[in-house]
Amino acid sequence: MVLLGWGDIASADSVSLTNLRFWHAPTRTRLVFDLDGPVRYKVFRLENPSRLVVDFDRARFNGELPSNQKAGPFISKVRKGVPSPEKLRIVLDLDLPLKASVFSLLPNDVYGYRLVIDLNRIATPVARADPSGKSSQTTEGDAGDFVVVIDAGHGGEDPGAIGSRRTREKNVVLAIAKELKQQLDALPGVRGVLTRKSDYYISLRRRTTLARKYKADIFISIHADAFPKKQVRGSSVFALSRRGASSETARWLAKKENSADLAGGVSIADKDDQLAEVLLDMSITKTINDSIVLASNVLKELARIGKVHSRYVEQAGFVVLKSPDIPSILVETAFITNPTEEKLLNSKSHQKQIAGAIRKGVQRYMRLHASNRSG
Repeated sequence: MVLLGWGDIASADSVSLTNLRFWHAPTRTRLVFDLDGPVRYKVFRLENPSRLVVDFDRARFNGELPSNQKAGPFISKVRKGVPSPEKLRIVLDLDLPLKASVFSLLPNDVYGYRLVIDLNRIATPVARADPSGKSSQTTEGDAGDFVVVIDAGHGGEDPGAIGSRRTREKNVVLAIAKELKQQLDALPGVRGVLTRKSDYYISLRRRTTLARKYKADIFISIHADAFPKKQVRGSSVFALSRRGASSETARWLAKKENSADLAGGVSIADKDDQLAEVLLDMSITKTINDSIVLASNVLKELARIGKVHSRYVEQAGFVVLKSPDIPSILVETAFITNPTEEKLLNSKSHQKQIAGAIRKGVQRYMRLHASNRSG
């Protein structure tokens, strides 16, 4: 038996477990226990068969257990038990080797007390053999494709901004991202790749890691803005600021022994700190300049289909924009807190228009990029 975690807070009164929610990613399932107060808990593993057990002190279950289908691809069954009058037990029967991480969350504007368990699949990369007898990692598309990694913001437990009609940012931006991928895939020599394909959360750093994994030529993060004043409206496009770039240089220098694919393909792992910093600064400066060109072209196209909040590319230190060698932009498609724009964001035809504007901006950037390289 392996102890994974103990709650840091306890309640003298009985606490209700009101709901158990699941979010499924390709290699991970997140469980969220909704509670009406703080509770002391214990999580541990049992083997033969493999199970994850969650014991709650002085708690009762007032919800319904999810069906096996909702429990996802890694959990065969969810069961409830009462090991003692003072405890509530939830047992997860596991189908695969999984690594669990456990943490508790305090209430916020959307949810109350929560216990969160992330179950991560333990797996090795699947390789395939080619006719020469060598093995290679499985990939999608042609090696010569122009790769656009499309990042739908938020997801899963993080709904993003919420409109007055309860429209959730995570849902509309995923719909736009999927439409953009479809439009990009229809172009010769272009391939769109989604950071998430359904409703689950990915950390900000993981999103940039995925861009590098898929060898992105550009990275586009799609969002829907929010503001206390409902009359504020319009699209905005962001690139990385120099201030954000300087903090990112420091981060990459701190782990430069693992930074073999930065600075335009030049390894900084074997350079002294001063030279590595110069190489990184040159790479980031070029990347920011390319990002601004990309952002400008996308912004021009968005202005053709609706109001823009700013006529100029804005710059900020968004974490998802901090790839030193991948031109990256963040598109705020509209203000979801504006009733008119919230309605448009829910419209399939408008989602296609937004995706079309971003796609046209990408095409303009690609033409400029190709002519600069040939010139």
